[in-house]
Amino acid sequence: MKKLALAAALVLAAAPALAISRYNPLSMTCQSARAAIHNQGAVIFRWTSPRGLPLYDRYVRNSRYCDANEYAEWKNIPTRDDRSCPVLNCQSIDNLDGMFFVPDNYL
Repeated sequence: MKKLALAAALVLAAAPALAISRYNPLSMTCQSARAAIHNQGAVIFRWTSPRGLPLYDRYVRNSRYCDANEYAEWKNIPTRDDRSCPVLNCQSIDNLDGMFFVPDNYL
């Protein structure tokens, strides 16, 4: 039993960490922010609001990068060149309010 536990620990330690990249969208153009999401599948954008509060969220290429009970919905974020850059953000399916089909948006 100890050998099995040791083997499992070694396998888990050898697996690569699934780190997600973090960016400040205010230092990027809208095109480069969208390209980062498209190339990596999912990123975290973190910036400071005009009132000084930190804002952050996870943005994705499509619904496949969301949890099973979520879908990708359009959301606008501020970037260096555009105050309303359209990107995709995971939202709960419960927010659809009775829609029969779940939107299948792609970035």
